[in-house]
Amino acid sequence: MPTVHANGIEINYEVQGDGEPMVLIPYLAADQACYAFQVAEYAKHFTCFSVDLRGAGLSSKPEGSYTTELLAEDIAGFMQEAGIERAHVFGLSLGAAVGMWLAARHPDRVKTLSLHSAWDRTDPFLRAVVEGWRVMAEALGSVTEMVIKGIFPWCFTPELYAARPEYIDSLADFVRNRPMPPVDAFIRQSAAVLSHDAREALRDIQAPTLVTFGRHDVVTSARFADPIRAAIPASELIVFEDCAHTPIYENPDEFNQQTLAFLQRHCG
Repeated sequence: MPTVHANGIEINYEVQGDGEPMVLIPYLAADQACYAFQVAEYAKHFTCFSVDLRGAGLSSKPEGSYTTELLAEDIAGFMQEAGIERAHVFGLSLGAAVGMWLAARHPDRVKTLSLHSAWDRTDPFLRAVVEGWRVMAEALGSVTEMVIKGIFPWCFTPELYAARPEYIDSLADFVRNRPMPPVDAFIRQSAAVLSHDAREALRDIQAPTLVTFGRHDVVTSARFADPIRAAIPASELIVFEDCAHTPIYENPDEFNQQTLAFLQRHCG
């Protein structure tokens, strides 16, 4: 897979499809393949650039303090080096937090912004959840097993676990076969989640913005919908009624259909 040197690090990425550029930013600990269920469909309409964030996948994992602002500057630098003048920007969870800063600080780079399972600032509940993941990662000595045992139950509804255990197992196998970060890199990347506060930056976002949540998400629940939408006037909201934190896996067909409809309204 190709890499570019940007903002002082090597950034790994994958390109698929044809059409207007789209940049997909992964969530916490994940690599560029995390949006496989979306890219397969989006690539029929867009040139999809799926990146590995600093601290994950095959991108650099340097020491130092990670923030969502820094990760956004990484993506801006990536776009510059990859020759992407302007793109549809997409992210879930940490990817959405990074997308907020990218759209606020580099408005000319962002044609549309898709914020899935997003939050404007880390509140005490989200902090408690993420700190628990950090403790579990260090105790297990494995980010892979922490994701499967610690993060998965927050991502999916109990109904999905009960009805489709083989599907959960297949997603666990997928995680085990990806290049997961070492514990120290996860601790640095998760620190960006803990420090995230984009309340002031949201007011600078000019791009048409789609905001989505899973109705049963607890981590980044729809409690964050009103502050985000109030700060971004050019935004619209979709709630996926049967999903938790990751509608991209729990109901990919509906997720892809509704998010593509938004994107295609803003093409050309």
